[in-house]
Amino acid sequence: MPNIQSSTSLRNNYNDISTFCREHQEPVFITKNGQGDLAVMSIEMYEALNGKQELYSLLAEGRADVEAGRVRPYAEVFDELEQEILHGRL
Repeated sequence: MPNIQSSTSLRNNYNDISTFCREHQEPVFITKNGQGDLAVMSIEMYEALNGKQELYSLLAEGRADVEAGRVRPYAEVFDELEQEILHGRL
């Protein structure tokens, strides 16, 4: 069940909300005048969420490449990477 707090609660109970976010790795939803306004989360949760979004974007890009026929045999790619590593380019 989502944790919903008012903006006044955020102002008056910042430390408790911060502790909750870090310990439970869940966001706290902040309301202003009874309406949803913000989602507050720990830095760790934000970084994990952002990392997932970056991964999903890369996967979508890869799928688009496959659908467009922009593919190469994996052996060719790995040989190229190995050469770049051996020559200090990676």
